[in-house]
Amino acid sequence: MEKKIKVLVTDDQQALAMELKSVLETDEDLEVVGIALDGFDALNKMSKTAVDVVLLDIRMPNMNGVVATQRIKAEYPNTKVVILTTFDDSDYILNAINNGASGYLLKDIGGDALISAVKNAYAGDTILPAKIARHITDAAKFVAADREIKLTRAFGFSDREVEIALMMYEGFTNRQISAALKLSEGTTRNYVSSIYVKTNSDNRNEAIKAIRAVL
Repeated sequence: MEKKIKVLVTDDQQALAMELKSVLETDEDLEVVGIALDGFDALNKMSKTAVDVVLLDIRMPNMNGVVATQRIKAEYPNTKVVILTTFDDSDYILNAINNGASGYLLKDIGGDALISAVKNAYAGDTILPAKIARHITDAAKFVAADREIKLTRAFGFSDREVEIALMMYEGFTNRQISAALKLSEGTTRNYVSSIYVKTNSDNRNEAIKAIRAVL
């Protein structure tokens, strides 16, 4: 690799940050350009030097990893953020990735795997170990079930109407809904009309607004 990947290690435990730096610098393709102790420190250092990948602890004082991820991706959209932590809570995982993180690693990761993860994140891959992926799947199922229950209680939707209402909320057109659910467009229109009635709406925008209010 001609260009070295510039990495910023961000962790409020300086001894661990130094250890990570030492591991990463055993690879000739990586260059650790700095160590930051929290999100503010990371952003300050990024304003002064180019960074390709930020390794970011999620539990830090002053500005935690979720907020820092959001700020970094807003100001430096091409920089990859990899969350590194011992804390494998589903809410943190989902929040970090929803805010633009390229992946999530636990701090007990081996040196070779850490180096590979940084390179893969730089290449555009999403870094999710199996344990983390299971957490996300479980959390996503819970969120989906919760949304379905809310819509059913609020509007008395059938299972199919819930499915279509959520797709409308996500921005799917009738044609896209028909294709995804293998329904005729006429059948989809009938379901959408029923959703209008049950949400007391005159059009799609009003229906989506009613759905959003419940979710």
